[in-house]
Amino acid sequence: MKSAVVLVGGEAKRANGREKYFFTYRGRTFIERLIDSLTAVVDEIIIVARSPEQCARFRALPDITCISDIRRGIGPVGGLHAASLAARGDLIFVSAGDMPCIDPRVVTYLFEAVGSCDAAIPRWDGQMVEPLHAVYRRSALLACLERHTSLSLKDMIQSLNARYIPVDDLRAMDPDLRTFTNINRLEELERINRSPGNEE
Repeated sequence: MKSAVVLVGGEAKRANGREKYFFTYRGRTFIERLIDSLTAVVDEIIIVARSPEQCARFRALPDITCISDIRRGIGPVGGLHAASLAARGDLIFVSAGDMPCIDPRVVTYLFEAVGSCDAAIPRWDGQMVEPLHAVYRRSALLACLERHTSLSLKDMIQSLNARYIPVDDLRAMDPDLRTFTNINRLEELERINRSPGNEE
């Protein structure tokens, strides 16, 4: 069984506090686009919010489980902790909620790339990695996060037996690597909505 987790608990300070997952791109909200992309390749989708009050924002979404952080106020690590406890899948694809162009073919590739490792994490040239566009083995996440004291995702993934996937390996499926598009600021949203050639 495969699970997908979408982390939506950030405070969106760079987006003037607006909820980025409800931003609209090509006529659909980010969260709708994420769900559409992931439904085809996973058996369950879990949204992790920062509180039960935020979870209530997603009640209208069908066939989605929304949970809130157990260890609150510690960022993505807290979301991953709650997700790894709730997920039923042996493998979990993790995404941030501000990524409206996730490519299901890339997600499938990452699931297949894990092999016997703890994670499959895309890596750009140098040391830049995509820990919030990656697949993790649930048992490894649980074991790591039970003892994890740092709030750093970098520290977390360094403690795992991860396979790093060069992003160029993904261009056969996604030539422009749009799957990694993430929107932090309102001007970035305006720019991608104005950009030609992004129609689907």
